Amino acid sequence: MSSGVEWALHCCVVLTTVREPVPAARLARLHDVSPSYLAKQLQALSRAGLVRSVQGKAGGYVLTRSPALITVLDVVEAVDGPGSPFVCTEIRRRGPLAASPESCTTPCAVSRAMAGAETAWREALRSVSVTDLAHDVGSDLGPGALAGIRTWLDAGEAEPAT
Repeated sequence: MSSGVEWALHCCVVLTTVREPVPAARLARLHDVSPSYLAKQLQALSRAGLVRSVQGKAGGYVLTRSPALITVLDVVEAVDGPGSPFVCTEIRRRGPLAASPESCTTPCAVSRAMAGAETAWREALRSVSVTDLAHDVGSDLGPGALAGIRTWLDAGEAEPAT
């Protein structure tokens, strides 16, 4: 999984705190990440319909729907694509003791194990919403954490409190 997924998830959580669009540059500054790198993640979220870009002086990004309806899997697939992280290359059909094509009509034990793990992984990610993540941020960092982020975002160029 790419690091872009982490940044995209953090941005989605941050966007739960605001009513007005947040510029990509402001999100990048908040997270201390390259604006051009973060812009790619936001564009991926936009293409997937999870956020939308608002143009103009007060423009930026907003969630397109309730954060309770956006899952971690939605964000992962938006950024990294829906494809499987494991691709079987039929290694058992290579080398001096290669299995015949006829004996390889069903997936091998490694492929079956990886498919099972992927199914469980996708189900776990599908069961967590952006709302759940935002709630956990409050539990982890205290109830004022997201309010502090909102205040910092609203303040323009002020530096975040440490």
